[in-house]
Amino acid sequence: MDKSTDKQPLTPELEARVQRAVDNFMQGYGCCQSVVAAFADLYNLDDTMAKRIAAGFGGGVGRMRMMCGAVSGIVILAGLDRGQIDGADRKGKSMCYKVVQELLDEFKVQNGSVVCAELLGLKGHEKAQSSYVASPRTAEYYKTRPCAAKVESAARIFAEYLMNY
Repeated sequence: MDKSTDKQPLTPELEARVQRAVDNFMQGYGCCQSVVAAFADLYNLDDTMAKRIAAGFGGGVGRMRMMCGAVSGIVILAGLDRGQIDGADRKGKSMCYKVVQELLDEFKVQNGSVVCAELLGLKGHEKAQSSYVASPRTAEYYKTRPCAAKVESAARIFAEYLMNY
C-alpha cells in the first residue's frame, strides 16, 4: 500500500464503489456485506453471493464484537484479489498475508482498532452481553454508531489498494 502522505484521489469508478459500500450499509446490510458487495463484481462474484458469503461477519463476526465486519470485508476482498489457490504455494499465501496485514494496519492507523467492540466503545460487561439479535436500524442507531464511517474507511482503503497495486 502506498504509505505516502500525497494520496492520489480515487478514480470516479472507485469513488462510486466507496459510496456504494456506504449506501449498502444504510440500506441495512452488515458492514462486511456492504464492503464486499461494492467490489464483488471485479472478481466475477454476483451481488447475492457476495452478500451471503459476508453475512456471518457482521457485528464483529456473528455479532460477537470481535474483528470489525468492515475489516473482515477487506480480508475477503484481499483473498479474492491475491489469494493463492494451490495449497503448496507458500509464496502466494505469504503475499496474500502481506496485503492483508498492510490493509489492516492502514485501517488501524485511520480508526484506532480493527476490533468491533473497541470501535463501538464497548467495555467488558457490555461486550459479554452481546446477543445474536440484530439491532433495529433506526435513526437513533445510525446516530450512535460509527459503522457507516468504518464501512467508508474500509472501502476507501481497498479502493486505494486497487489503484496502487
